[in-house]
Amino acid sequence: MKIYTKTGDHGTTSLASGERVSKTDPRIATYGAADSLNSLVGWLRVALPQETKNIDDQLVFIQHRLFDIGGRLAAADIPIDTLQISNLEQWMDEMQDELPVQREFILPAGNECVTRCHIARTATRDLERLMCALDLGQTNEQDCIFVNRLSDYFFVLSRWLAKRTSAPVTTWKPTQK
Repeated sequence: MKIYTKTGDHGTTSLASGERVSKTDPRIATYGAADSLNSLVGWLRVALPQETKNIDDQLVFIQHRLFDIGGRLAAADIPIDTLQISNLEQWMDEMQDELPVQREFILPAGNECVTRCHIARTATRDLERLMCALDLGQTNEQDCIFVNRLSDYFFVLSRWLAKRTSAPVTTWKPTQK
């Protein structure tokens, strides 16, 4: 079987229902953003320190949920449930227990792994904005909550990995007039 179908050669693509829509349709852009974020999560996974197997397991879980969201946006019925949101919250709470209280804004930097967390965080916010622009007939509230928590997760993970790997943390210094 060939990978190319030629059905998209004229700027349209199929949803899971078989309906053809423009490749510029907001739903296509939104599940494309979920796919891009999923790739960034994979890129983050390959940079994780060896001693963080539990984080790799969390990221695999997240990759599966991002595929679920993409499938839902393509009209498949694969909902996110509150337990999956609770998992993100629990993981963040566990990491934050090891972190000092944050009092300043942190610049995206530190080391490669920490910086990839920040890239995933900003890509998550991009996905969230696109999801919010869709009506609830095309996305569901639990998906939106999951993605909102996911950006927080990547921020906490960046701080936790910076601490674990002794990466330098640069805080924002506002320009003085």
